[in-house]
Amino acid sequence: MRKNIKISLAAAAVTALALGVSACGTASDPAAAKKDEGGKVDASKALVVAASPTPHADILNFVQKNLAEKAGLKLTVKEFSDYVLPNTATQSGEVDANFFQHKPYLDDFNKKRGTDIVPVVNVELEPLALYSKKVKDLKELKSGQTVAVPNDTTNEGRALHLLADNGVIVLKDGVGTDAKLSDIKDKKGLEFKELEAATLPRALDQVDAAVINGNYAIQAKLSPAKDALASEKADGNPYANFLAVKKGNEKDPRVEKLAKLLNSDEVKQYIEKKYTGLVVPSFGAVK
Repeated sequence: MRKNIKISLAAAAVTALALGVSACGTASDPAAAKKDEGGKVDASKALVVAASPTPHADILNFVQKNLAEKAGLKLTVKEFSDYVLPNTATQSGEVDANFFQHKPYLDDFNKKRGTDIVPVVNVELEPLALYSKKVKDLKELKSGQTVAVPNDTTNEGRALHLLADNGVIVLKDGVGTDAKLSDIKDKKGLEFKELEAATLPRALDQVDAAVINGNYAIQAKLSPAKDALASEKADGNPYANFLAVKKGNEKDPRVEKLAKLLNSDEVKQYIEKKYTGLVVPSFGAVK
């Protein structure tokens, strides 16, 4: 039986431990419950995975409902609505793993927070895209208008490169994936507003355009293929989202089972059918 727990930002710090109990009766602290007295992982305990609601939790719930029991895996999904708590919960042992992020974001997070979370296996890619309720074409963006971008380092850099690749701005020569507003050589008269990624869909009414992460675009019923002024290309994209764990837990047999299921043909077909290009499979080792 699945227990899918949704964590709000306001209550997460207070309620996270209390909500950690799995449907199969494990203790509220998965890290404490998953090992026996000899320090070995108890593979019979539920694997608790933190995830963004869409598409990550959706994909995990599909695995839990359709694939996990046959593979001998007990799986509990905990939903988080931001990009910080899933990693801090994984580091602390509140959850066993997470599924919500890409490699540039994790590298930056580990560096800034002193955490040691590592990727296990790539699963899918959500194209980043530029949306607007006020203009219908990139050529309509004019001097004095405002564009909102994610305020975390890697997604802001990703957004600025998307804008540069489509001629909206010009970046300084040699700027890498961690580009920031000060790296813009020519803003072409545009103003920029840095906002938390989760708030960007709601900001569309207050700005002229916004670069929105794929998972939040899906929740807001925005389609990169149908609604975007510009969208990332999937080929060669380094921003695939993956299953991640605290370093040292990669060989947890439950994690290995989940990694295999997340890269299965069944999950590939589920992603392609459910998201029709809004999310694309990106299986294999993390590079």
